Amino acid sequence: MLLIGWLHSGSPGPHSSSLDAFRRGLAETGFIEGGNLALDYRWAEDGFDRLPRLARDLVQRNVTLIFAGGGDVTALAAKSATATIPIVFAIGADPVRHGIVASFNRPGGNITGVSFLAVAIRPKMLELLQELLPKAATVAVIANPNRPDFGRAVNELLASAQALGLAAQLFKAGNEHEIASAFAAVVHERIDAVLMLSDPVYTSRRDLIVSLETSYAIPTIHSSREHVVAGGLISYGASVADAYRQAGVYAGRILRGARPTDLPVIQSTKFELVINLKTAKTLGLELPPTLLARADEVIE
Repeated sequence: MLLIGWLHSGSPGPHSSSLDAFRRGLAETGFIEGGNLALDYRWAEDGFDRLPRLARDLVQRNVTLIFAGGGDVTALAAKSATATIPIVFAIGADPVRHGIVASFNRPGGNITGVSFLAVAIRPKMLELLQELLPKAATVAVIANPNRPDFGRAVNELLASAQALGLAAQLFKAGNEHEIASAFAAVVHERIDAVLMLSDPVYTSRRDLIVSLETSYAIPTIHSSREHVVAGGLISYGASVADAYRQAGVYAGRILRGARPTDLPVIQSTKFELVINLKTAKTLGLELPPTLLARADEVIE
């Protein structure tokens, strides 16, 4: 039986929808887990430093293919572990910029996948915050300092905020305690709104984040609809589920004989603006009609 090694920086529960989407992609190419295919799971539980060892474990298991999800750090760990076993990734970062592939059209080597451009859309998220809160002058950026690209990502976003005339302040949060402390500090500093950078750690703790957002009454924009479904105010980003489905399709094509180097990296084209109307009313916000009209989904 063919064996796929699943390598992810997060935890199983919060990322179950992504796994289901990956399975759907495999099914589109004729592969069913437990039928003609098996998956061997390695979850880092938000411990990025565990990823290299988990990747080596999968290589030692002699898996047929490795899937890498939950950030560029996972894809890099898989790439460092093997130059022969095919690798398919689903990440929000630019894989060329991070040295994962040579180019989008010709990735090269044994690796390809899907980029859902979570980093590239952050300036657009700031613009949406301004449209939602035209009187806002300050914004808090909450980011995970444990990410390898932390400094560059934050500096670029702070520069984007300055260009829009917003005073941005950074708050570092890499675990539950730090997330709670960051929101408390935002309230203490009387900052108008929060932008949460995309991160598997935040996906795993979306219920905590949403509870802080609503209890402190802080308008917050997220990068994935899962936060808004859980009760957050607004999100803008690519469909992560669709990206994982496409990665599943690529994995199936490789299992049927395609070479990773011949499969261009897919860039997501499906972006979602999701608004939770109930949360907006709880926060006492009157949403601009133009913003509501553009929303792909409004949760009542």
